[in-house]
Amino acid sequence: MKTTINLLLIFFGLTLYTAQTGFRVQGTVFDFHDKTILANAKITLGKQTAQSDAQGKFIFETVPAGTYDLSVTHPECNLFSEQITVNKDLHLTINLEHHAEIIEEIVLQGGHRSTGSLVVRTLEREEITRNSSENLGNVLSRISGVGALKTGNNVSKPIIHGLYGSRISILNNGVKMAEQEWGVEHAPNVDINGFDHIDVVKGASALKYGSDAIGGVIVLQPEIFRRADTLRGHLNLSGISNGRGAAFDAALVKTWENGWFAAANGGYKKFGDLESPDYPLWNTGTVASSFNLRAGKEEFMKGFSLNYVLTDQEVGIYRGSHIGNLEDFYRAITGGTPVYQRDFSYDIDYPKQEIQHHLARISGYRRFEHLGKLSADYSFQYNRRKEYDIRREAFSDLPSLDLELFTNQFNMNQLLEREKWSLENGIDLMYQYNYSSAETMAKRLVPNYHRYSAGVYSVMKYKASAALRLEAGLRYDYNRYKVKMWYDHHEWEDRFEDLYPQFFQYESESGRAFTIPVLDFQNFSYNAGLEFGKSKMLNIKLNYAKVARTPNIAELFASGLHHSAAVIEVGDMSLENETGHQVNLNISSELDLLNGLKFSVNPYLFTSNNFINQVPTGLQNTIRGIFPVWTYAQIKAVMYGLDLDVELGITKDLLYKGSFAYVYGDDKSNAQPLILMQPANFSNSLEFRHKEWQNFYISVSNQTVLKQDRFPLYNPEITIQEDGIEITRELDLSTPPPAYSLWGLQAGINLHKNLSAGLTVTNLFDVTYRDYLNRMRYFSPEMGRNIILNLKFNF
Repeated sequence: MKTTINLLLIFFGLTLYTAQTGFRVQGTVFDFHDKTILANAKITLGKQTAQSDAQGKFIFETVPAGTYDLSVTHPECNLFSEQITVNKDLHLTINLEHHAEIIEEIVLQGGHRSTGSLVVRTLEREEITRNSSENLGNVLSRISGVGALKTGNNVSKPIIHGLYGSRISILNNGVKMAEQEWGVEHAPNVDINGFDHIDVVKGASALKYGSDAIGGVIVLQPEIFRRADTLRGHLNLSGISNGRGAAFDAALVKTWENGWFAAANGGYKKFGDLESPDYPLWNTGTVASSFNLRAGKEEFMKGFSLNYVLTDQEVGIYRGSHIGNLEDFYRAITGGTPVYQRDFSYDIDYPKQEIQHHLARISGYRRFEHLGKLSADYSFQYNRRKEYDIRREAFSDLPSLDLELFTNQFNMNQLLEREKWSLENGIDLMYQYNYSSAETMAKRLVPNYHRYSAGVYSVMKYKASAALRLEAGLRYDYNRYKVKMWYDHHEWEDRFEDLYPQFFQYESESGRAFTIPVLDFQNFSYNAGLEFGKSKMLNIKLNYAKVARTPNIAELFASGLHHSAAVIEVGDMSLENETGHQVNLNISSELDLLNGLKFSVNPYLFTSNNFINQVPTGLQNTIRGIFPVWTYAQIKAVMYGLDLDVELGITKDLLYKGSFAYVYGDDKSNAQPLILMQPANFSNSLEFRHKEWQNFYISVSNQTVLKQDRFPLYNPEITIQEDGIEITRELDLSTPPPAYSLWGLQAGINLHKNLSAGLTVTNLFDVTYRDYLNRMRYFSPEMGRNIILNLKFNF
């Protein structure tokens, strides 16, 4: 009996074992990027196939024991393949990577599609190509709410919603530019032709880019290369009528299918004296060159890149802005004709600027399943700025200002993305050293200093529903200046001796006080925003930000003649952090009217109880001439405004674009308007494009700038000689110039498969006008008609 039972047990045991030779294999397919479920993935296990359902799940009911090749495919993902052994029931979790092309498209269009509550406008590659000979400030002026603060026609700084200078951050391929940006006539050192598109973030909501960016951020985005074995490039040549100049840029790109890439581009432009409609503008030529080299390897899971950029500029400053005596100064401003004139020349004489900027960057990233994407960037920048004045013969070849700025930046960032939320955390570190040469034999405008800064930030985004997305961010920044500063004895005694006795070191034999100020600033910023939109018919973005900015070195310590700006600047070491509150609302819609209607409305508000303002406070007679004095001070301020954009496809070939911008600025402390607020302006354009005619297009545009009727009065009284009699006159430095309206024309066509031609005409009717935001408006009108012919060869 016992033997029988044992035989039965052996039999049933063998039967049970045989029954378990088929196992169940099931699992779920996720997107590795953000852990969203992937439906319609095809799963192949040996000779069996299955498809993931709406919940990303799949199942193989009976799989014999053994070793199998498992592969998973999805239309938007890379192939997943792995060998597995089946000897029990299995539950698999499969994470698929996006196709490289899909990832590239997400990155490439990131400024257009995934901006959350940020208000972003983009200048596309086509617009950059059409205006390849322009500088950054001028080309961005085509965006509503964005203007340009100018010093003549060649030096242009972007303004966003009335804010400029250190309040605007410029990111060059992820690196925050450090280039003495405190100067109103220190234009960005970038060549726009090196970028695929340019994103303008309006307002202070992009905390990851730094707390200084109260006005907004300009993000210069290079091309994201697709993984393919190709060699391509382009040659671009422009002829420029006004200034009788030429511009050239070229690019060469080599990519490999495994993700490696190498790219180089460079440019050169030169033109001589510009011309207003009435007379030549003496010494307004420019010579500029640039070079950009990128190399690296980029995959979905990991990648790295190296980048080096060089820009070199020599910029003439209008000779008529440097006046030797009060009589000539008064006549230059009130008479309408220049004090100094000459025939056309390519020579760039004094006064002028020479600027060289180097940028080197190394960056890398890696994705982890549970930590998300970790990235790190280190960059080094070297900026050398020389400004030459008209000086006595012994010093004529010495610069009046010679600055060297060394900047080291490090950033580490973590981005964790899930189906309904994402969390981004980061650390920013910076060390900066500025050397102001004493060999100029002139008073230093800004002193030697060390700057140390550190910042941490966190940005959370949450998808509350299909229509509602929320976000919030926090940022803390610490800044320290350690400065070596000389003060005139009376200035130190009157302004700072009682406030900062600990900074005093000694007094020189000439009666100047040597000080070493050490200033610490701490800033806490935060923002909250939402985006609501069920469809393209209505999209609403609302963002609030509490902002804080550390004063820049000029606001704190400027002291002396700023030669290329033709003004004397006076800083104030006692300035505090600039803080404020900002609200941005953007309502946009796309409607099926005619061939498509798009419009957006962007009202905004900014208030500050300690806004740092620079205003003219008088005139000063120096051995180099007569110059306005501009002084920094803190005030209560409020700004609000509206940007409006409309785009209407009238037919498939005819497109209308229109925009309007208005900003209101008020100095509450002194009960007067804020200075240098952009006048109300509107633009309209009509473009006909017919792709079947060799991609032919022609566009007619108009820009109208209204007179700024709100301005503060800063009109000093001067004593001059007229017909041998000493008289007192009021010098009007305040009244804005009249309104003006400019027409423009652009056209282009493909001459051959790889060859295209373009024509641009600005100021078509050669209108004489002056721009309120041009500090040279006192001395000369703007540039007249300019005709630019462009030829581009792609290979």
